[in-house]
Amino acid sequence: MSQTDDVRWDIAGIGNAIVDVLTHADEAFLERHGLVKGSMTLVDGERSEEIYRDMGPAVEVSGGSCANTMAGAAALGARVAYVGKVRDDQLGEFFAHDIRATGVDFRVPPANDGAPTARCMVMVTPDAHRTMATYLGASTELQPADIDDDVFAGAGITYLEGYLWDPPKAKEAMRAAIAVARAHGRTVALTLSDSFCVERHRDEFIELLDADLGLLFANEAELLSLVGGADVWEAVDRVRGRCPVVVVTRSDQGCLVVTPDEVLDVPAHHVERVIDTTGAGDLFASGFLFGLTRGWDLAACARAGSAAAAEVISHFGARPEDDITTLVSAAIHQEEHT
Repeated sequence: MSQTDDVRWDIAGIGNAIVDVLTHADEAFLERHGLVKGSMTLVDGERSEEIYRDMGPAVEVSGGSCANTMAGAAALGARVAYVGKVRDDQLGEFFAHDIRATGVDFRVPPANDGAPTARCMVMVTPDAHRTMATYLGASTELQPADIDDDVFAGAGITYLEGYLWDPPKAKEAMRAAIAVARAHGRTVALTLSDSFCVERHRDEFIELLDADLGLLFANEAELLSLVGGADVWEAVDRVRGRCPVVVVTRSDQGCLVVTPDEVLDVPAHHVERVIDTTGAGDLFASGFLFGLTRGWDLAACARAGSAAAAEVISHFGARPEDDITTLVSAAIHQEEHT
């Protein structure tokens, strides 16, 4: 999966363009708004406003799972493009400025009518668990006309966010990007996003797995939802060989990297103290994808992902605060000399 000379972008991602609004909250706040701790709840515009008004001091950042991954990859030095839909409103302008400020190429024109820009209220409780209330707004209105063929023809890896498979037009847009990437011999990667998302689209995700994907990201619950099995090891047996690489993240147990020839069990990067798990999977994908673009072996890619994830869970928010290039390099170098 290393890149060739005609690659303009290392990675091009497609996802829900969401402004994350992050705050600390106690469990009473969650109960007051009928939110289940550790879950992601989709809400309408009115309910999102109610939650926002009741929140304490907050930090806003351009977000969404894929956007976080692209920003992390850009921070590592990858050339990155991102496709997502916002509205021509205040949050839409903020999203565009913020994502571009990370070094990501974002050029999709905003919608001038319809739903407002998406936002996700992220409440982090003292035990570091995150609870999300998401209003998807304009992000679901991505359509095939927003796909620039040149981007996906020129990107070494096309990275798809499973959440965006729900809206029919957005699904068409992603299928269009897949077709362009495949026609130019590029790698297509998918992150399953959520086990409930897998339940809604299992047959189509299986079809993608068997026909189009070069790389699949899943956590244990998502993989079990996709292929079944009594435990993760049986699920690994069922998925093995169906696409070139399947990466199964296992929280503090590290990850499994599954290929037709082997299963690598790579331990998690040590973290002194977990503050906020928001973005852990997103930044793992950043590190792993970056490693692929540099031609690293799969174990090194997994260590890079683990180091990037470890940095983001050691503080509040879904974006790195330290120089993750140095952290990833140190993790790879240390492993090579142990």
